[in-house]
Amino acid sequence: MNSYPSDKCFDLARLILAVMAIGCTETRNVGSSAPHGLLPVDERDPILLANDGVYDNWQGEYAVLLANGGGPRLAGIIVNTSSPWPDLAKNILGWRELVAAARASGLRNIPDPIASTGATLVRPASGQVDDTTPNRSEGAHEIVNASLSLALPYRPLVIVTGGRLTDVADAYLIDPTVTERVVVVSSMGATTSTGGTMGPPNGEMDPWADSVVTARFRFVQVSAFYDQTLDVPSSRLSGLPANPFGAWMAAKQASIFDLAQAADQVGILAVGIPNFVTAVESVSAAAPVGTRATVGPDLVGDPNGLLLLVSQIASAEATNRLWQMLLDPSTYGSGPYP
Repeated sequence: MNSYPSDKCFDLARLILAVMAIGCTETRNVGSSAPHGLLPVDERDPILLANDGVYDNWQGEYAVLLANGGGPRLAGIIVNTSSPWPDLAKNILGWRELVAAARASGLRNIPDPIASTGATLVRPASGQVDDTTPNRSEGAHEIVNASLSLALPYRPLVIVTGGRLTDVADAYLIDPTVTERVVVVSSMGATTSTGGTMGPPNGEMDPWADSVVTARFRFVQVSAFYDQTLDVPSSRLSGLPANPFGAWMAAKQASIFDLAQAADQVGILAVGIPNFVTAVESVSAAAPVGTRATVGPDLVGDPNGLLLLVSQIASAEATNRLWQMLLDPSTYGSGPYP
């Protein structure tokens, strides 16, 4: 069984699920450490976003809007590469354009994206995750430093990923204590009759990093997706706000991937919208993968497992919240486009 530096948050989440299952209710307030929703982290936890390309999904847009609309504080944006998005210069340029449009529209507290270089991790000859050679990437250092400055014992930093887990695993390799301060929430894989797989989307991008993360971190895999083209359909383009951010979204809308099983934003939505996750189960990861693995380890249903798998979501909650934030003048603060 995996060993974790701290799993109190996940124990608390399972306790709350059990209490809910027997019909009890609990009054929660802002000062309470009890989670909002079914995950052990929620909109009160700071988040650090990690992804590759910016154009195929609405992850970044949801993140900056939620940061200004009652959702998680956006502490950082890490931009890396993947096989579909191999050009780091183009990737970081796209994220910078998103940030510029957000700031020009009055959205506040939006950090500059940072580019992170680092190849996929290599399984060591010993097969032990702690023997992995680190990249010491920019993204890994950002995770470590942000966790040191922002995480609290009852309010960890949440690393929300929409691509490969390389930077997250690398953070552990350069500072193993980082696992005490962060929870990882990743959009990837698929559910199965026995749990889930760490395959497409995103889980196939660095199988050994998947093994490192599931062996050492508090980890939530979101494997429930929805048709993200319905968030901003062509019929609603004219309803976008008349500001640079609305123009950015209108220009990007045609590029959104029309894939039923790929929507990177489900990770940020799982954290930022309490009613978005409707079913979650405890799982354990299989042994670290072999040298020639093309996907990460299987996740197997286990009532005593220390990892969590999200299997069902309420997509309407996301779309409704998106448009509420887009059309609420208070989202844009005191910017030039109230």
